Amino acid sequence: MKDIMGMMKAASEMKGKMEAMQAELAELVVEGNSAAGMVRVSLSGKGEMRGLKIDPSLVKADEVDVLEDLVIAAYNDARGKSEAEMQRKMSEVTAGLPIPPGMKFPF
Repeated sequence: MKDIMGMMKAASEMKGKMEAMQAELAELVVEGNSAAGMVRVSLSGKGEMRGLKIDPSLVKADEVDVLEDLVIAAYNDARGKSEAEMQRKMSEVTAGLPIPPGMKFPF
């Protein structure tokens, strides 16, 4: 019975930590780039695009396809960094808890 109470307390503490971490992630901004920084995308920790910067030298009517590919690459770079940061923070919150392998948070 003592183990159940301990688990309940740990779960309650983890819930509070997760809520705080989610608020922190909402404020986090990561930047991805492509073409040596000529295209930059900023995302929140939750993956929402916050900004887009395109070097004016890239904007040529006959190269729109290239520009579109560069924006996609910059977005994917920023999204990957955002997801890595979220996983790092989640591992800090759940450290020491007996969580089954492969279980992802938030539920």
